[in-house]
Amino acid sequence: HLEKANYNSRSYISSGSFYVMEGKNDKWLDAYHDPVASIYTFTQCLTLSDIQADGDWKLIVADLGTGSYDMKLKVYKNTTLMSEHTIIDLPTGVVTFYMDTLEPRTPAIAVASGPYIYVYKNLRPYFKFTLPPLNIHPLEEDLWNQAKDDQVNVYSMREMLENLRQEGCSLTVRSLRLLQLEAGHVEGFVNLHKNTPLKKQTVITCLDTMKKSVADEDAISCLVLGTESKSIYILDPEAFTVLATMDLPSVPVFISVNGMFDVDYRIVVSCRNGCVYTLKRGSKDVSKHMIELNSQPVGMQRINKNIYVGCMDETLHCFTSKGKKLWTVRLPASITTIEIIDYRPRSFAAVLVALSNQEVHIYKEKFLVDIIKMDDVVTGLQFGRFGREDGTLVMTTKRGGLFVKILKRTAKFEEKALSAGPPVSQNQKLNVPKKTKLFVDQTQRERENAVIMHRTFQRDLAQLRLKVMREYVKALDNSMNPISSDPMEPLKLSAHVQGIGPTFKFTVKLQNTSLSQASTNLVITFDYDSKLYDFRKKMIQVPMLVPGLTYNFETFVDCLNDKGVTENVKVYVLKQGKSVPLITGVVSMPEDEALLVIEQRMDSLGTWMDIERATSVISATKDRGDWKDRQRHEAKNPIIVVDQYN
Repeated sequence: HLEKANYNSRSYISSGSFYVMEGKNDKWLDAYHDPVASIYTFTQCLTLSDIQADGDWKLIVADLGTGSYDMKLKVYKNTTLMSEHTIIDLPTGVVTFYMDTLEPRTPAIAVASGPYIYVYKNLRPYFKFTLPPLNIHPLEEDLWNQAKDDQVNVYSMREMLENLRQEGCSLTVRSLRLLQLEAGHVEGFVNLHKNTPLKKQTVITCLDTMKKSVADEDAISCLVLGTESKSIYILDPEAFTVLATMDLPSVPVFISVNGMFDVDYRIVVSCRNGCVYTLKRGSKDVSKHMIELNSQPVGMQRINKNIYVGCMDETLHCFTSKGKKLWTVRLPASITTIEIIDYRPRSFAAVLVALSNQEVHIYKEKFLVDIIKMDDVVTGLQFGRFGREDGTLVMTTKRGGLFVKILKRTAKFEEKALSAGPPVSQNQKLNVPKKTKLFVDQTQRERENAVIMHRTFQRDLAQLRLKVMREYVKALDNSMNPISSDPMEPLKLSAHVQGIGPTFKFTVKLQNTSLSQASTNLVITFDYDSKLYDFRKKMIQVPMLVPGLTYNFETFVDCLNDKGVTENVKVYVLKQGKSVPLITGVVSMPEDEALLVIEQRMDSLGTWMDIERATSVISATKDRGDWKDRQRHEAKNPIIVVDQYN
């Protein structure tokens, strides 16, 4: 099912045994596409390895089959199925590791299935490791021993086993199966199995490898596995014995290992309780660097000292090895699986996130650098060397398809956020200047006088609060608030002044903020200096105010002073029968700009005589008081004659 390229439409590239077609994506080449490969697996059951030591890396797949039968271990050489082995139980993980130092250096394949680890060497079955049995509850073991000797009634035995289960005790598979049977089949089941030794076994949930003593790529590695019994086992690669055992508060589902067993190591484990634990060599305290997630994890990977966790709430989190959260990215769909890209020729490391909307997002740190669109939901991802290509991405889909893409050697991933987010410059550290001698002296003074400075600050703060409260009470008593505090008369006042002078237009806006009650019997009046201003309407009768509407009230103000002196004007809203205003507003009056214009014209005349004449004109104009008469007077202003004269 190899898609061959059309020379007229696409560029044809030969890469080993792949026939590569250059598609629309400018970073990836479509190497292989088989939508009916019938591969049903997950990321944990995919790996790439040079299992024949010939430089041609193979794809190893632990296929889940139908979920109940037809489970197989498949090995692909390029696009051809090279080998196939039947697996008895559902696989939960597959890894390759070096178990000896013999030449040629061929790694072994380890497949976790049920309570067993099947080891294949040179594509042949080599060894089967069985997890050590668990301790059986004493009462359960005693009940089955009594059933063997026919000393207990099978129905009483079933009732006692049910009580144990309700108390939270962990039972064997045989006892759990007995509790599921109907009453008519209980006696036959007990008679069939009572002579068989009672065993309690757990199953493997996750699998990984750890270098034993040397960090080389072809060095001997240990197997690290998590079990349903909330335990972590480290196995010796040569004798297949348990080197170390660690207990967890919950069942592990994803595991990531770093370090060497004989030197120092760290095991990061995400569990079903929504927590991530870090296990160290010689340390049994798993809660020291515990990370609590908002929801259950669906994938976990590690790049250097950062831990990337994808959760069921459509978020991707990044933590440090000590459990500190660095950032969180909200994704457009739910996560199906995650994998890392470690492309060493370009020193490029990123995280692949497969989503349920048939997309694969690539994040370098928290920046989305690329999106791969697929025709189906991706369930398995594996990046590495496949065949003789270093940057190969293998994907399996929900419908059983197999996709192979090759990273272009000219691909560039720009570190920019394609989605809305803070700029890159936000993460750059500021150039903080060094501490000066003055700063050090002030710091020392604050340390020596900390108590006195704190008491002084508290005293000044208390005095400030007292003064603020006094002014607030005074404002309430004098109704100096532009919004009425009377619940019976909820009013809102605003005022503004228009004009350049010497006559201004004074506008007052009133609004009844009540929901249903109208305001009546209101009056607007003004408080001002009669030597500076003259209001043509010193009192304005306010009609009934309908709730929700804004009413405008206007009057004109004449400025009587020619010195440019201004003063605030207070606006009162009064109610008949009350001596205290309902609302008070303070308006800062502007300067007479017309006087400034005339003064500028006077400066342009250049003679003191003209200045005196202009001043007399201004005085005469001020005395008239009528705007139209003043305009007619200015039309005959001698200043114009002086301008013509000059």
